Amino acid sequence: MTTRLQPGDTAPDFTLVDDTGETVTLSDLKDRKVIVYFYPAAMTPGCTKQACDFSDSIDRLQSEGYTVLGISPDKPEKLAKFRERDGLSITLLSDPSKEVLTQWAAFGEKKLYGKVVQGVIRSTFVVEAGKITLAQYNVKATGHVAKLRRDLGLGD
Repeated sequence: MTTRLQPGDTAPDFTLVDDTGETVTLSDLKDRKVIVYFYPAAMTPGCTKQACDFSDSIDRLQSEGYTVLGISPDKPEKLAKFRERDGLSITLLSDPSKEVLTQWAAFGEKKLYGKVVQGVIRSTFVVEAGKITLAQYNVKATGHVAKLRRDLGLGD
């Protein structure tokens, strides 16, 4: 199991494909503050709520210099349907190999309905100048973005 990332750690770099087929590389965004969040599956209730909350907050986050990257194991085609269906305005990245999820310790053992299973651990990170400044694991889908905004000093 990969060790969980902590504030001060170097953020593992990645290059992934988004829902339009374009590649996004984390290190290319080093002049911005980047919110990287990992979610289990597009078009499921909790993940939809979280993605819509990020999209609803994107103007405020961007005005404070943040870029939001949502990462799941879904293929780009499913992410495109997710974006279109829910009118999402955040960048959705595909990690079907779960390589990036694993590097960020966002894939592994978790409890689901009382059973221990292997899966995506809903997690959120803030990266500035290549370093992790905030690391949150096992976040709740509902209310998470409002809490994150408070944690970042951006209010509700």
